[in-house]
Amino acid sequence: MSIVSEFREFIERGNVIDLAVGVIIGASFNAIVKSLVDQVVMPPIGLLTGGIDFSRLKWVLRPEDPATEAVEQVAIQYGAFINTVIQFLIVAWVVFLLVKLVNSVRRREAEKPPEAKPQPTATEVLLMEIRDQLKAQNAAAGATPAPPGAGSTAPKA
Repeated sequence: MSIVSEFREFIERGNVIDLAVGVIIGASFNAIVKSLVDQVVMPPIGLLTGGIDFSRLKWVLRPEDPATEAVEQVAIQYGAFINTVIQFLIVAWVVFLLVKLVNSVRRREAEKPPEAKPQPTATEVLLMEIRDQLKAQNAAAGATPAPPGAGSTAPKA
């Protein structure tokens, strides 16, 4: 088997496709959560803390020197980190709720009693009784049951 056909077989498996769809949806969901945090959650928090924009909070380790372009500012962007932590917590909460939902559905399915075997119809019961009587007659006569169609009296073509 060539490497191309092996790769094609690998890609065509359902779980690989499902994983790709999950990654794409996850990336889109991440963009939604980022927008939620940056544009909905953080502005009221900033307002409550005196108008602070968390994304701009930083500790400057070395200030930028405007006289020389070679010396850039070195800073720890802890405000952006706070935003990222909040984004992570929102994503983790949503994933937790989804896993909890899936587990509860699985648990409900596992708790269901197995479906009862349907009762045979009156015709089926009658046919089973006839079959059992024929088996008993054949056993009493010492004969072995003939294969299906062996005792047929239909004319041969």
